[in-house]
Amino acid sequence: MTPGLAFHTLEVMEGHFTPELQAKVDRVAAENHRDADEYVQQLVEHYVDHDTWFRQKVTTSLEQFDRGEFLTHSEVGDRPKRLFQT
Repeated sequence: MTPGLAFHTLEVMEGHFTPELQAKVDRVAAENHRDADEYVQQLVEHYVDHDTWFRQKVTTSLEQFDRGEFLTHSEVGDRPKRLFQT
């Protein structure tokens, strides 16, 4: 190993829950035919994926706003009227 460089690999992450939350996790995991560790890992993965998606959508929307690509409140209200005009 090169002096001054250290590489650490995280193999396991430990989480601490209140007894009440642990009971909920255990119950829901059992209902889904999973063990609690697998269930929590799946929940965290879905949360992180959703958080990444959400942040990207917010960033994209703010960039559109900064470029002036938006509708005013009045324009939004007029859209359904135009769609249903005969």
